[in-house]
Amino acid sequence: MGTLLKAGQRAQLEADLLQRRAQIETRLAEHRGGLTRAERAQELLEQESDNAPERENELGLDMAIIDIEARELAAVKLALARLRDGEYGICVDCDGRIPFGRLQVEPWALRCVKCEGAREAAAR
Repeated sequence: MGTLLKAGQRAQLEADLLQRRAQIETRLAEHRGGLTRAERAQELLEQESDNAPERENELGLDMAIIDIEARELAAVKLALARLRDGEYGICVDCDGRIPFGRLQVEPWALRCVKCEGAREAAAR
C-alpha cells in the first residue's frame, strides 16, 4: 500500500529529516567533544574535583543526553531509509497510512495514531 503523500509533502518531510539528522549529529559531536561514549565517561570521571558525587551525577546526565540523542538519530536515519525504500508514511503494524499531520509533528513516526496508542497502552 503506497502513501498518500504528495511530492511537495514528501520533499518537505525529507528536508526536515535531513536537517534534524544534521542537528543531532552536530550536537552529539559537540557533546562528546570528539570522543567515544566510553572515552567521554572516562574523561568526566578523571576530572579533578573534590566532589565525587557531583562528578557521578554529571556523568549520568551526560550519558543520558547522549543516549537520547543517539536513539533519536537512529529513528531519523530509519525514517530516511524508509523514505528511500518507499515504505515511509506506512504504519509498520497495520500497513495503514500515517497522516501527513502526524509526520509533520514526528517525521520519524513508524505507526499511525491508532497503532501507536495501542503500543503505548500495552507498554503501561
